[in-house]
Amino acid sequence: MNFIQSLLKQGYEVHTIAPEDAYTPLIRQAGCTHHKVKMDSRGANPIKDSALIVELYSIYRKVKPDVILHYTIKPNVYGTIAAALLGIPVINNVCGLGTVFLKDNLVSAIAIFLYRLSFRFASKVFFQNPDDQKLFVEKKLVLPNAVDTLPGSGIDLTKFQPTSFKRNEKFTFLLISRLITDKGVIEFIDAVKKLKSNGVDAHFQVLGAMDPLHKRGIKVDLIAEWINTGTIEYLGTTNDVREFIKNADCVVLPSYREGTPRTLLEAASSSKPIIATDVPGCNNVVEHNINGFLCKLKDADDLADKMKAMAALSDEKLQQFGTNGRAKMEAEYDESLVINKYLAALVELKQAS
Repeated sequence: MNFIQSLLKQGYEVHTIAPEDAYTPLIRQAGCTHHKVKMDSRGANPIKDSALIVELYSIYRKVKPDVILHYTIKPNVYGTIAAALLGIPVINNVCGLGTVFLKDNLVSAIAIFLYRLSFRFASKVFFQNPDDQKLFVEKKLVLPNAVDTLPGSGIDLTKFQPTSFKRNEKFTFLLISRLITDKGVIEFIDAVKKLKSNGVDAHFQVLGAMDPLHKRGIKVDLIAEWINTGTIEYLGTTNDVREFIKNADCVVLPSYREGTPRTLLEAASSSKPIIATDVPGCNNVVEHNINGFLCKLKDADDLADKMKAMAALSDEKLQQFGTNGRAKMEAEYDESLVINKYLAALVELKQAS
């Protein structure tokens, strides 16, 4: 929203294209013209998804924009193809690689081909961590002179303020995530079970939407079992995570791979210690033993060890982790850095034309 408002202040006319949801009225109120689009964010069927090219082509031809900014996998790929057919320049943002690069099958092979086909037409491709950028360049999916790295989507440092340190009587871990396997939810549950069996007395909270229709979504009855057995405290969903972060002692995200996880930026900006997997995206935000701990990928035992170690830290050490995290956010992840890079890219495109 802050980026949209920056564009409007600069005198740009802004159109947004996305499925309708609860946030659409806010987009319109900000001064954007919104265009509804059908898109299944869950599926990974390139043949089925190719219909999105036709839909986006129709909208782009009608609007006749000077430049199109794409985010997430499907708009990046199919939107770029549609824009190329109309000769409209695009700036893409690779927010994360999803599961395409985690698996070696026909769907991933087709997806990589589509990246290679579409990204040759992109004027600029932003990546949210250097590992993803390096991977795309090495696989020749994008031209080296078209890439740049952003600090994720940045963080609004005024919205996510550091909280005064106060340790809970019972140490509280908070996982903020959609309930799908790629986020390491199963490993978190297994780690919690191990900690409880070893006598660790703590609160283990989960905040995030259930998504059982997702290909890698976790079944509702399994989540209900975790709740009913007291394995976790399920907090549901929220439009504002700040109070939940404030009430936690540590935020956990054992994800398999990320662009730059927003939940970790929000936690660190709020001066909370964090535990995350030692994978691209997460290990750019967490510096081991500086503002939190890194754990091994898909290793519930190691995650449990890191959580136990975190709960055993002194108040001084926990507070230091939080202070270091906030300082890192101020130095590297301020949202203004992202906005300024986009504005510069737009000026560069205008000058080139």
